[in-house]
Amino acid sequence: MRFVREHANINMTGKINLLDYDLNALGSYFNEIGDKSFRAQQVAKWIYHHGVVDYKLMTNLSKTLRRYLAENTIIKLPEIITEQRSEDGTRKWLVRIDDKNSVEMVFIPEDDRGTLCISSQIGCPLDCKFCSTAQQGFNRNLSTAEIIGQIWIANKTLGYFESGKRIITNIVFMGMGEPLLNYDNVLKTIHLLTDDLGFGLARRRVTVSTSGIIPGIDRLKDDANVSLAISLHASDNALRDSIVPINRSYPLADLLAACRRYSTGRAYATVTIEYVMLNGVNDSADDAHSLVKCLQGLSAKVNLIPFNKFPGTNYTCSNRTTINAFRDILIKAGIVTITRKTRGDDIDAACGQLVGKVMARAIRYQKNQVGQM
Repeated sequence: MRFVREHANINMTGKINLLDYDLNALGSYFNEIGDKSFRAQQVAKWIYHHGVVDYKLMTNLSKTLRRYLAENTIIKLPEIITEQRSEDGTRKWLVRIDDKNSVEMVFIPEDDRGTLCISSQIGCPLDCKFCSTAQQGFNRNLSTAEIIGQIWIANKTLGYFESGKRIITNIVFMGMGEPLLNYDNVLKTIHLLTDDLGFGLARRRVTVSTSGIIPGIDRLKDDANVSLAISLHASDNALRDSIVPINRSYPLADLLAACRRYSTGRAYATVTIEYVMLNGVNDSADDAHSLVKCLQGLSAKVNLIPFNKFPGTNYTCSNRTTINAFRDILIKAGIVTITRKTRGDDIDAACGQLVGKVMARAIRYQKNQVGQM
C-alpha cells in the first residue's frame, strides 16, 4: 500500500481533517494514498450515517488502513460550550471553533420540520446596521469541517445517530457570516448535506441566505441548485446603501437581475426575499409599493421579519398594524408574503441576534472577493 503524507488540507496538528472533504475529494484522497476510492463511501457512512468518528470502530476497514488513518488524519469536530433553551422549544448552542473564537447555531423545531440555522464565518464583514452579528466584527471564514461539524454535533445532541429518525430536516445558512464570501467551503458543505452518503437532504431543504454577493449567486446557480434567500430589507438604493452597505458594490437592479437568473429553469424556482421591519425606516405603504415594483418579473415569496433588538441598537420593530398593512399590499399585488414568527428571542436566538465570541481583526470587504475573506 503506497501512502502519501503530503496533502493540501493539513491543520495545525499536522494531520488532515477528513471532515474538510466532500465525497469526491475523499475518494481522491484514498486514491492518492494507494487505496480504493470506495473507501470514501465506507468512511462517509460511518461518519454521517452512524455518527462514528473513532477509526477503531470502523470495522469494515482493514486494521492497516485504520492504523494509517489514525496516524495521519483526524476527524475533528467543533465543541458545544453552552446550550440555551427557549420557552418555545428553540435551542441555541455556543460552539467553540478555536481557542479564541466561537459561533452560535440555532435549532428551531416545528410540527412538520426541524430547522438548523448554521454559521459560515466567525463574525461578519458586511456591517449591516440592524444585525447584532455584524457589530461583532469579523475574524475569518469557517472551514468545511467547522461548518459540517456544526450539523454533526447538532444531530448527535438531538439523538439522530442513535434513533435513526431524522430530526433536522432543513438547513439554513442564516447564522453568523455571509455564506457567499466563504464560497468554496460552503459549497463543499452543501455537497455533504445533499449527498446520499452524507446527510442526504433534498436540495430544496438547504437554503443559502446572502446579502447580495452577485458573483456568488451566479456560481451557486450552476454549482448547487439549492434554495436561495436574499436579505433585501429596502426597495431603493439610497436606503439600502445605508442599512446594507454591500448594496454600494452590488446595487438593487443588478441584484434582482441575478435573482431572476437564479430562478430561471430551476425545478423549484422561488427565491425568498427577506425583509426586516424597521419602525419608521422601511415600513411605510410607499415602501411596500416600491418593493412590489422591485419584484416584478421575479418568482419570489417575501418573508417579513419583525426586527429583534440587541444591545446598542437604535432601531425598533414596526408595530403589528404596520406590518400587517405592509403585508396586505404585497399580497394584493400577487406576491406570496408571510410574517415570520419570532422564535427564540427570549434567549437571543432570533434573526439578527447571534453573536458568539469573535476576536475581530481589521478587514474590509472588497468587491468580487467571493470566498477569499
